[in-house]
Amino acid sequence: MTHEYETFHVERRDQIAIVHMYNLTDSIVAGRTLDFHWEIGLALGHLRDDQDVRVVVLTGDKDGEFMVSPRTEHYKNPAALGGHNDPKGAWKIFNGIIRTHQALTEMEKPVIARVNGDAAGFGQSIMFGCDMIVAREDARIADIHMGMGDVDPYGPPFALVPGDGGSSLIPLYMTPPLAKEYLMLAKEYTARDLADMHMINYAVPLADLDTEVDRIVGKLLEKPAHALAWTKRSVNRYIAAQHNQTLDAAAAYEMVNFLQWERAGFKQEMDFE
Repeated sequence: MTHEYETFHVERRDQIAIVHMYNLTDSIVAGRTLDFHWEIGLALGHLRDDQDVRVVVLTGDKDGEFMVSPRTEHYKNPAALGGHNDPKGAWKIFNGIIRTHQALTEMEKPVIARVNGDAAGFGQSIMFGCDMIVAREDARIADIHMGMGDVDPYGPPFALVPGDGGSSLIPLYMTPPLAKEYLMLAKEYTARDLADMHMINYAVPLADLDTEVDRIVGKLLEKPAHALAWTKRSVNRYIAAQHNQTLDAAAAYEMVNFLQWERAGFKQEMDFE
């Protein structure tokens, strides 16, 4: 069955489904501010159910961006953030986030991140939620929630709890001190840095990205589908447990943050007084 989406398009190549994610700022301008979080979870569920698909590849629609948060200017407009606190909008955003990570973790098919450019905010959480990661070596990777505008030009000029997956996934990839530096200080890395830290599979020049992704996909398709599916399910039990323990709480704390910002007139609080 073919499904239509507004914030990305799905390309089929035999047993491979390639999800081309659109620029999020472009989607906001087009009036689709809240839809990506919901739609990507929905699409991953559809692909999980599609028995003609054996491997899923996630990538950006244009070189330079895998998936990034809206530009900082977007967050400076209080009206632009209203949907985060509207009940329907909050449901679509935060339930979409949870459904996305559940699908990435539980899907009985490998999901490859083809990181053709920067991954920031929810984009880097999606990247780290994939089973294998091949990235353009100069791509910038950051969780921008606590960045307060420092990860130019991405993310809000205020601080938020990393509620879209970073709080769950990053402690699985880094030691606690490094994870807290990455999340609390919004420390930025390149894909080459992460490959050298053994956090992603490969960091390659853009010209070699498709060759490396195609090689991995080809090797995966050589494996028996059932054995591959059960191997992923076995390996991902600890990731599912981590999400069950952390993801709902982190998402809820971020929702509270947005409510605080609205009530405070979007002024930064600096202490507990």
